[in-house]
Amino acid sequence: MRGSMRRGITVLLSMAGVLLCGLAADASEVVRIRVQDTIQPASKRYVERGLADARERGAALVVIELDTPGGLLDTTREITTAITQSPVPVVVFVTPGGARAASAGFFILLAADVTAMSPGTNTGAAHPVSGKGEDLGEDLREKATSDAAAMIRAIATQRSRDPEVAAKAVVESISFTAEEAREAGLVDLVADNVDDLVAQLDGREVTRFDTSTQVLELAEVEVVYLEPSAAERFLSVLANPTIAYLLMALGMLGIYVEVTHPGAVLPGVVGVISILLALYSLSVLPVNLAGVGLIVFAMVLFLLEVKVASYGLLTVAGIISFVLGSLMLFDAPIPDMRVSLGVVVPTAVLMAAVTGFLLSRVLKVHQRSPLTGAEGLVGETGVVIADLAPEGKVKVHGEYWNARAQRGPVAAGASVRVVAVAGRHLHVEKVAETTEGSPS
Repeated sequence: MRGSMRRGITVLLSMAGVLLCGLAADASEVVRIRVQDTIQPASKRYVERGLADARERGAALVVIELDTPGGLLDTTREITTAITQSPVPVVVFVTPGGARAASAGFFILLAADVTAMSPGTNTGAAHPVSGKGEDLGEDLREKATSDAAAMIRAIATQRSRDPEVAAKAVVESISFTAEEAREAGLVDLVADNVDDLVAQLDGREVTRFDTSTQVLELAEVEVVYLEPSAAERFLSVLANPTIAYLLMALGMLGIYVEVTHPGAVLPGVVGVISILLALYSLSVLPVNLAGVGLIVFAMVLFLLEVKVASYGLLTVAGIISFVLGSLMLFDAPIPDMRVSLGVVVPTAVLMAAVTGFLLSRVLKVHQRSPLTGAEGLVGETGVVIADLAPEGKVKVHGEYWNARAQRGPVAAGASVRVVAVAGRHLHVEKVAETTEGSPS
């Protein structure tokens, strides 16, 4: 009896599951995400979340609107793998007009179940570059090119697209317009917008990466846009080379201010946070280590200027090192992954102005006579409390001191000037009194 009841419950649960799946499928949705950035970990996180969301919704299709200059090859591999393994069909759509799917974007485009472009867009130019931004040697360049060409041929072949034409975009850095890509068999559709794309895809049979086929029923679908999360937006901002560079410069200034003005606290805290954020940025960007080394060396020179009297030579050397390191920091062939000269020059000028100003203040403080403690009493005047014959008591700055007269006895009530401090004793001399009409 119990066994029959268990089997009955199992059947009911199974039927409920099938019904829920059917209801989810009936709700046909198209999940739309938009990647308009360089290809880096933040964009990968967004794409993977979009694919997972589509799977949970039971969506009929995922549309990835793409506009990218390229990015990191390792991240590109992870994104293409996520696309090819997605249980929901994926369309990569290069849009709007003027957008591009260059370099890494070309790999992502060809990995999709359906490829589409808007008029006025382009794709290709997928020649591999070093992930660290440095110039590749001839042998290493050939190996990287061969590896990338093999990757794009494998993707194109599995997607029934011309592998040799696709490989030319890698080996020869060829670019294609939307019409050229369609004529070459790299792109399936040319559409004006997402609505036009969905209309063209309705009833179309697509071949999945595992060679299975699926007919897209998109007559009454709802297009749902999945926005990037706040964390994804923040990480995407940090992956911007200009932001990473400015964070590094701000961190250096904060630490420099804290060193030159101990106890300020806030500049030091801001500086450390900025440096930590900059380190994250550098970890996901193609960084030239020589550039990082020069910038760190510039910071060392700035700090040494506080301790060593070089009359500004260390500061000048630091600025030169900072500018050179800035220009070398992101030595990537993609302009979007480099820091422009228009940012480097104003930042370097600001660094020079701030460090120069702070340094001048520090030097003035060092040159100024002590204003506190025993040494700060030298030159101050006071009043004799008990006759100095030659020793007695004086009052200076509201405090009573044992004192010794330097030039003969001084009567109580007379004004004296401190000329030296010896332990707990002051050496004083009488202040000459002035008379009307005659100098002291």
